[in-house]
Amino acid sequence: MRTTLTLETDVARLIDRLRRERRVSLKELVNEGLRLGLSSLAASPRRKPSTYRTVPVAGRPKIATLDTIAGVIALVEGGAHR
Repeated sequence: MRTTLTLETDVARLIDRLRRERRVSLKELVNEGLRLGLSSLAASPRRKPSTYRTVPVAGRPKIATLDTIAGVIALVEGGAHR
């Protein structure tokens, strides 16, 4: 199969360096790299989605509504907030 690829600069430099070191053609190096990379991707298992369980809270909430900030502060800090 023939195709055209646009490579990032760092990838192109790495390919050039490896071609010189191994004395192989661009085609050989790209095919080997793709085989290794794609095999690795295919072999890595997909992570299972995380699941969480909530526990019901007994009783009623201490704060019925959060509409008034002053009421929340009074509950948390007591009478010292004023």
